[in-house]
Amino acid sequence: MSTFTIFLVLITIVCFLLIIVVMVQNPKGGGLSSSFGSSANMGGVQKTTDFLDKSTWVLAGSLIILILLSSLSFTGSGADNSSKIIDENKTPVKTTAPASAKSATPMPVTPVKK
Repeated sequence: MSTFTIFLVLITIVCFLLIIVVMVQNPKGGGLSSSFGSSANMGGVQKTTDFLDKSTWVLAGSLIILILLSSLSFTGSGADNSSKIIDENKTPVKTTAPASAKSATPMPVTPVKK
């Protein structure tokens, strides 16, 4: 596997984890801890919102770093020129119209006024 493929798989995994972490959070600040209610104090789960906030920042930062590293590995790997649409090494072919095509179209005649 190429380096770019490895980065692509890692970026996909981080995106999936980031989606899960963001979906678990409550937009009004309650988050995962609000669903536990009063049992959160007894079960020992007290700071889930801090964990979710920090994991969101860590995943977002790692996503940015992975994207930057993947772009550097893609451009720095000496990508072949076969993916270009225009080949810069070839000289353009000059084409000329055949002589019979030039004489086949009659010139319009304008009448002369006296």
